[in-house]
Amino acid sequence: QVQLVESGGGLVQDGGSLRLSCAPSGRTFTNYAMAWFRQAPGKEREFVAAIRWSGGSASYADSVKGRFTISRANAKNTVYLQMNSLNAVDTAVYYCAARAGAHTSNQYEYDYWGQGTQVTVSS
Repeated sequence: QVQLVESGGGLVQDGGSLRLSCAPSGRTFTNYAMAWFRQAPGKEREFVAAIRWSGGSASYADSVKGRFTISRANAKNTVYLQMNSLNAVDTAVYYCAARAGAHTSNQYEYDYWGQGTQVTVSS
């Protein structure tokens, strides 16, 4: 049974930083793409960042470029999302997702999802 478990969310002040973690289990993810999406209250879920588990370049939404960094630690079997210079528009539930093959910003192409972790940025 595949599981994606997110952690690291919380309350942070405007301009602050947080690091989210995603720990997948239940299968080998070597040839998988891992991604982060987010959903703010009353809005559609949107793409944030993605990376191949085996390495290579990452992709980012324009709204987070230069502020967020996605990475993976193979030894720890964990994917991270480092979020810097946070502001109120970043407030959302953040979801980890996985799919076989290349990464994409299309949420409907991801097969596995975590339960989400809340990030709240106070001004």
